[in-house]
Amino acid sequence: MASLSEAKPHAVITPLPIQGNLISMMKLAKLLHYRGFHITYVNTEYNHKRLLKSRGPNALDGLPDFCFETIPDGLPPTDVNVNQDIPSLCVSTQKNCLAPFRDLLARLNDSASNGSIPPVSCLISDGLMTFTNKAAQELGVPNVLYWPPSTYSYLALAHYRSLVDRDIIPLKDDSDLTNGKLDDEVDWIPGMKNIRIKDLPIFTRTMDPNNLMVDFLINEVDSAHEASAIIFNTFDSLEGNATNALSSMFPSLLTIGPLPLFLNQIPQNHLESIGSNLWKEENACLEWLESKEPGSVVYVNYGSSTVMSAEQLHEFAWGLANSKKPFLWIIRPDLVSGGSEILSFEFVNETKERSLITSWCPQEKVLNHPSIGGFLTHCGWNSMTESICGGVPMLCWPFFTDQQINCRYACKEWGIGMEIDNNVKREEVEMLVNELMVGQKGKKMKHKVMEWKKMAEEATRPGGSSYMNLEKLIKEMLLKPESYTNASSIV
Repeated sequence: MASLSEAKPHAVITPLPIQGNLISMMKLAKLLHYRGFHITYVNTEYNHKRLLKSRGPNALDGLPDFCFETIPDGLPPTDVNVNQDIPSLCVSTQKNCLAPFRDLLARLNDSASNGSIPPVSCLISDGLMTFTNKAAQELGVPNVLYWPPSTYSYLALAHYRSLVDRDIIPLKDDSDLTNGKLDDEVDWIPGMKNIRIKDLPIFTRTMDPNNLMVDFLINEVDSAHEASAIIFNTFDSLEGNATNALSSMFPSLLTIGPLPLFLNQIPQNHLESIGSNLWKEENACLEWLESKEPGSVVYVNYGSSTVMSAEQLHEFAWGLANSKKPFLWIIRPDLVSGGSEILSFEFVNETKERSLITSWCPQEKVLNHPSIGGFLTHCGWNSMTESICGGVPMLCWPFFTDQQINCRYACKEWGIGMEIDNNVKREEVEMLVNELMVGQKGKKMKHKVMEWKKMAEEATRPGGSSYMNLEKLIKEMLLKPESYTNASSIV
């Protein structure tokens, strides 16, 4: 009779080592663990240290069948507890991570030879960590790529090479940033409509013909064709046009989201103690929210990578103050460029009775709290899907990567957001906060986001599109038929 370790499928999960991707892939890891998989979750050494600092020295001890391993990211070592430069990180992982990743897989299978863990049976890798394709081919196991941002953002990246061929990027000079060129419509990408250059992932705004990120992204999309499949944290009703267009390029493509709703179906909040936040979560905000009226609080969080000027911070601050609405504001230690954030005594005194400012929080719990009435967000995909799952409409201030295209769809196609101008002014913030919380457009957005929430719930229930795709992923792409009896049902 086979041992338990031999019977379990063993998935090695490797995220791009940035906060949003870590959070999203951790959700997938927990879901697959519940379905009977032995999980090895691969952090970089740098992020492993940050997680231990934020979550405690034993936070990554894991479980016998949910283990953490590390590989180096190839960047110079540092003890500074801040985000690494994303372009440098992407290029470094592409060049430097394959060899240590191979060594890790070999060590895992050495451990499997004595029966202590199951042999590696599949890889699930971030869509920007495609060096893992080569390791999977050498090992003879499937490698499924997981794309944590929006599907529309991946569709845009899949056409970066065409943007170069059509001489749209690189931009000619600085004047293209201000002369209206960014408003030019890109009307030839299948599955997209009403998209402008400024809405595409922000790496298009380069004047360098040898831009490292553009080259990196083109290479990663090309390499994705070598993977066994690509999966997305979305549902067909929301991003079906994008997935239909991508399916002609990548036939093995599945939507399996929103992941938070799958995890909500699991009894007793499976593996709640295992987390992936690189900053310490302050839970006192949940008690503070208990004292507020239903739908009365504006939640403000710009995500893990946004950096703003001190002037922009002050404009947001006084816009929130002048709106007279209660607000919960997350201000990371590294949110303001060039130094720490400083809010004036006048602002603090004006808002102290109706505000709470903290450095990080358990966002899903916040967005599902009944007192939250609106979300001022950077439009990262985790934040947007969690907001939809919580039924919370948004004010959008996109900063980086996929956030511009997410903002465009939220505001113009899905009817769940309003955009704040990049050159933020307190008068606009005040006006939009009031419209969001008590205005007619805000009420329409609330109604619309509740419709999307219902469709997301339907997609993740038995028989729904995401539910059926998750079944297909597990049965047909990750598991051998004889091992499927060891995997649990979702509900």
